Amino acid sequence: MAIQAKICGLSTAETVATAVRGGADYVGFVFFPPSPRYVTPVQAGALAKNVPRHVRKVAVVVDAGDQELAAIRDQIPIDLWQCHGEEDCRRLAAIRQQFGVPVMKALSVSAPRDLDSAEAFEECADMLMFDAKAPEGSVIPGGNARAFDWSLLAGRGWRRPWMLSGGLTADNVGEAVRRTGARLVDVSSGVEERRGIKSPAKIEAFLAAVRHLES
Repeated sequence: MAIQAKICGLSTAETVATAVRGGADYVGFVFFPPSPRYVTPVQAGALAKNVPRHVRKVAVVVDAGDQELAAIRDQIPIDLWQCHGEEDCRRLAAIRQQFGVPVMKALSVSAPRDLDSAEAFEECADMLMFDAKAPEGSVIPGGNARAFDWSLLAGRGWRRPWMLSGGLTADNVGEAVRRTGARLVDVSSGVEERRGIKSPAKIEAFLAAVRHLES
């Protein structure tokens, strides 16, 4: 089975083009102002114009209200909402119903008990994301260049497609896939030259590493 890759936190035309050219299956835009990767809906809309239809455009939001989501939807043809806050099943269902777009729920992981809520979210989310829990005091829930213990996912089965995130790089994505069985991987800080600034060369290397896993 092919392994799909998401490049998240894109904010420039050059890095979006690099991700598309390199074979990314998903491109992510962060709509959370405290993040160093934040883009406005208008900025994301301009960036998305050159993204082909087969590449899924992901809106990363954190406890966003309907007005904020509508402003995003009005500027960019979103294929997937990535809810990375404290959204519960009721909120996910409301977002899907109102906007008619699939929803992925990000779960923060640092210990076995953090996976306990995954079963409940399988009932209301179209996809799951397992990401490393943010360090204490962090104002952003993801993109912190942290990995969690991948063995926590080994041998686990989920009824929804799921994505592995947190601390991935071109150097470790192969090990991460082997240890977890992930078929969807997400990277943000692992393809940056400095915090919030993506490196085209690192994007290319990450996507090449993922392609290598498929061969």
